[in-house]
Amino acid sequence: MKKNKLTILFVALALLVNASCKEEKHVPPTWGEDKEEQNKEPNAAVVKSGWKNVEDSYGELPNYIDVYKSPESLVDKKAVAYIAIADMDKAKWDVLGDIVFDAQANGYGSKTVNTLTQFYSKNKMPIIINGGLFYYGNSFFYSQNLVYKNNTMLASNQNYFSKDWVKIWYPTIGAFGQQADNSFKVTWTYYNNNDKVNYSYVNPADNNETKAPLAIPNATFPSTGTVYSPKTAIGGIIVLLKDGIVRNTTAQEMLDVSATSNQPRTAIGVTKDNKLVLFVCEGRNVTAGVAGYTTADVANIMKNLGCVDALNLDGGGSSGMLVNGKETIKPSGGTQRAVLTAVGLQ
Repeated sequence: MKKNKLTILFVALALLVNASCKEEKHVPPTWGEDKEEQNKEPNAAVVKSGWKNVEDSYGELPNYIDVYKSPESLVDKKAVAYIAIADMDKAKWDVLGDIVFDAQANGYGSKTVNTLTQFYSKNKMPIIINGGLFYYGNSFFYSQNLVYKNNTMLASNQNYFSKDWVKIWYPTIGAFGQQADNSFKVTWTYYNNNDKVNYSYVNPADNNETKAPLAIPNATFPSTGTVYSPKTAIGGIIVLLKDGIVRNTTAQEMLDVSATSNQPRTAIGVTKDNKLVLFVCEGRNVTAGVAGYTTADVANIMKNLGCVDALNLDGGGSSGMLVNGKETIKPSGGTQRAVLTAVGLQ
């Protein structure tokens, strides 16, 4: 009887062990899936087109921001270019710079400018690029481009253009902004001094130096104008892409950025899946054979990167990008130029 009880006990234990092993065998190992998901390239199409993820060279970044270096050529020209791509469902961006209206200078801007390294020291944002155009006069740095922060306009785009002050044009100029619903769009804007309204238009006024100046843009010209009211925005010169179509509105926006010559460039754009793309490229043969790009080139590069809307920012000696405070492209002037505004990502 004792032997039978022992036999039954051993059989029961064997069945229990066997059942436990079978149950354990069917539990999927989740760590492998997590590791695979962690290592998954978030911008596979960009890498497939020849861009190389270079985060290892610049230190750890948030897992929703990635930095890439260009292949050796883009649009059939030798290239040294970098892009930062951020998932804007998680990332935040801002326009950096102390922009105010100065009554004595009678304009928007600041008495001081900063290099990108100085902007980084003050803000510690992992990605920083240069921002809009500016010029110096009367001991003041005037902003030529729009700046919005916290739903407030700190500066408007320049609203006139003239070479001799006999003929004066009133160009609508590009802006890139985050709307109330958190979507990103480019538009053309004009600040009407009489209405005291910054208008936004779906198309630019058809200005051109070869034509007579057009009327001052308002609520109904060059088309129905809406009050521009983004949460955050930066102005530039030349809308490169709108709704997935290359626009490159050089003639209409009028301010000179040497659009048809090869230059260092900076641009900002957004993809259809709400990723922000910041682009910079070298030029002026700082690296032998790298002349830079025209704005038409940059429009096509941004489109190839998946952008649907994109804006050209200040370029030339102003162009630059820092990643965790480290330079990417070589400045065309040998050292970083101090600039009025910058764009930061974190």
